[in-house]
Amino acid sequence: MAAKVYFSVSMSLDGFIAPESLEDLMGPQWRELQQWVFPQRFFRENLMLGEGGEEGRDNDILRETHLRTGATVMGKRMFDAGEQAWPEDAPFHTPVFVVTHTERDPWKRAGGTTFHFVNDGIEPALDRARQAAGDRDVRIAGGGATILEYVNAGLIDEFSIALSPVLFGSGIRLFEGVDASRVALEPVRAEPSPRVTHLTYAVRER
Repeated sequence: MAAKVYFSVSMSLDGFIAPESLEDLMGPQWRELQQWVFPQRFFRENLMLGEGGEEGRDNDILRETHLRTGATVMGKRMFDAGEQAWPEDAPFHTPVFVVTHTERDPWKRAGGTTFHFVNDGIEPALDRARQAAGDRDVRIAGGGATILEYVNAGLIDEFSIALSPVLFGSGIRLFEGVDASRVALEPVRAEPSPRVTHLTYAVRER
């Protein structure tokens, strides 16, 4: 089976995936949105936060998402926030391709993560990620504007949303500006957990 291009995000019930302000990107509102992630054993192990943690379907989904991913693509906004927050052993452990207008040499981190900075658009970034991923999938990590570019370009095969029981009221809305005339969705599965509801869709051209 051919490798897929996918994204996987947490989303509030009113459709937001992040606060508007970069300064708030990992603040209290964002942490509430991601509250299902932090207690999980795999998350704690991957970020070296110590032993222990919850096991169950939420934990399995985090692990499965990590293991299926052979390379990651992200936008400059997400990279700028994460550069200050990620540990030295960044949590990707695969090549990461940052779509940006900033020229910069590759940034190699411990544990197998190297950030490559791509200055010629989303498709060249994806081409490089596919090559690096081999037979594993490519994850479009975010932020919202980068995900939307890939959706509107017809380059996403599948996506998953962890629908979190919080309301934002404002911020970065996942599908703001989507070209609905060319995107059709096919439900793949819906899995409720005590903390969130996991929704997965295949993307088809309308």
